[in-house]
Amino acid sequence: MSVRRLHIRLFRPVILCRTSNGQDKSKPPSVFSGTIGNYFILHVLICGWIMLQPDLYTDKEEVVLWMNTVGPYHNRQETYKYFSLPFCVGTKKTISHYHETLGEALQGVELEFSGLDIKFKDEVMQTTYCEIELDKAKRDAFVYAIKNHYWYQMYIDDLPIWGIVGEADENGEDHYLWTYKKLEIGFNGNRIVDVNLTSEGKVKLVPNTRIAMSYSVKWKKSDVKFEDRFDKYLDPSFFQHRIHWFSIFNSFMMVIFLVGLVSMILMRTLRKDYARYSKEEEMDDMDRDLGDEYGWKQVHGDVFRPSSHPMIFSSLIGSGCQIFSVSFIVIIVAMIEDLYTERGSMLSTAIFVYAATSPVNGYFGGSLYAKQGGRRWIKQMFIGAFLIPAMVCGTAFFINFIAMYYHASRAIPFGTMVAVCCICLFVILPLNLVGTILGRNLSGQPNFPCRVNAVPRPIPEKKWFMEPAVIVCLGGILPFGSIFIEMYFIFTSFWAYKIYYVYGFMMLVLVILCIVTVCVTIVCTYFLLNAEDYRWQWTSFLSAASTAVYVYMYSFYYYFFKTKMYGLFQTSFYFGYMAVFSSSLGIMCGAVGYVGTSAFVRKIYTNVKID
Repeated sequence: MSVRRLHIRLFRPVILCRTSNGQDKSKPPSVFSGTIGNYFILHVLICGWIMLQPDLYTDKEEVVLWMNTVGPYHNRQETYKYFSLPFCVGTKKTISHYHETLGEALQGVELEFSGLDIKFKDEVMQTTYCEIELDKAKRDAFVYAIKNHYWYQMYIDDLPIWGIVGEADENGEDHYLWTYKKLEIGFNGNRIVDVNLTSEGKVKLVPNTRIAMSYSVKWKKSDVKFEDRFDKYLDPSFFQHRIHWFSIFNSFMMVIFLVGLVSMILMRTLRKDYARYSKEEEMDDMDRDLGDEYGWKQVHGDVFRPSSHPMIFSSLIGSGCQIFSVSFIVIIVAMIEDLYTERGSMLSTAIFVYAATSPVNGYFGGSLYAKQGGRRWIKQMFIGAFLIPAMVCGTAFFINFIAMYYHASRAIPFGTMVAVCCICLFVILPLNLVGTILGRNLSGQPNFPCRVNAVPRPIPEKKWFMEPAVIVCLGGILPFGSIFIEMYFIFTSFWAYKIYYVYGFMMLVLVILCIVTVCVTIVCTYFLLNAEDYRWQWTSFLSAASTAVYVYMYSFYYYFFKTKMYGLFQTSFYFGYMAVFSSSLGIMCGAVGYVGTSAFVRKIYTNVKID
């Protein structure tokens, strides 16, 4: 009898709990009408939260070797099923069940049983497990894979293993296939803590021959603790390089300098403005009319005027606040739980947290829309709830067509699409409705410190560099400068074979980004108001959101000069999802900049006496 431990996974929603033959473990209820959505979500949460996972083994217990995907080394996301190449399967057919999580399905994990008979602490000498009948078509498939540097990935007890398909000679005329998988597995007590693969048995690919595939298993005792078994996959020399530390220090000094500069300039300038306006209050009407009237006080009757397109604006602010909440919570969870140790757990966690934080979106978006006098709040709620999901799903839908054309494992299954749609309809939308109602009722009253004039004030002409378009373009430079080094490490971990684990750095960068963004948008807004231009809402949002433009421009540099990616699928995947990432980052920065600037504007006009 095997010893297994019950795990409670709070952040691993599952779309399908299946056995080795792909059958669903649980059957739906006989009554489906009216409860299909609720049942489906309940099934998702139950399967994701309570999972049996074999961490503890007994002697001679089955150890499953899963074959995942194969693909070109330089195109990490272009992956295919392992047996899409004409590899043969071992003789063993019966295996234990396998759970597929939502994150695994979205990331193209395609675990298939290798057929190799491996038992805990049971050594296997070199044994032939199958033979490949190498005809011309199979040889051409292997040759193509070798020419494109195909690598494959396997898993033993959730530990990833990588191997290369084969290699060519120096002239590139003859191609050789590695036929011998030499596995060395380390154990500590009754747990697996280390796995190493050595590829041997180089055989030349000649048509109409038989190639024997073999394997061996050697067990060795290890001092590695089970909690530290993933440390070998990390790269401290890369992520904890002095350049990384220097970039954090540089950004931190930028924050100190920028906050100090903004505080000094604004406090001195505002103090002079308050003194001048107080002096004007003591003048009679004749002297006041003859005096110079300029500055931010002159637009007090229009500064709290509703923004143009308030429905879209409120939805963007609500979505940005939600993205910030998701980023903050996921980083905290990643710092505590080491999510990189489980396949797809980071993506599953992000989806779960995004759905759970939907009331944040509804609260901030609904309250802002109510303050601006909006009456079509249901339409605003729908736009806010589905703005980000529609952007992500639309991009994924487009890329999915290309993945299906390539027969890649990244093609999202229909069941996964249904699961995502159910999450949007039965989780995100209701929670967003709750947040919208709370936001409208609790903080939806337009309690502005200044009365809004009935007729808009004409905007005077100003210098070209004070135009909103120029301010928007320049506003994102400093925020991007504070994060672009961290962008390199994040890009490398996602688009190359690095595991990002320094989430403490990411949290510091997120805090620095928010502070720099707020400071920059406050300065931009003050200059705009001082030029008697009251269109600060969209300007503050877009000047902060323009950081995304610089991030996307940097992604072009990274693609052409830091990677060796090629092909339609990988290129569309890269630029499509980088557009989603940059847009989400821009919406988050825009919301953070607007919230900080709104507090600043309310503060300065609260302290001004208005006739």
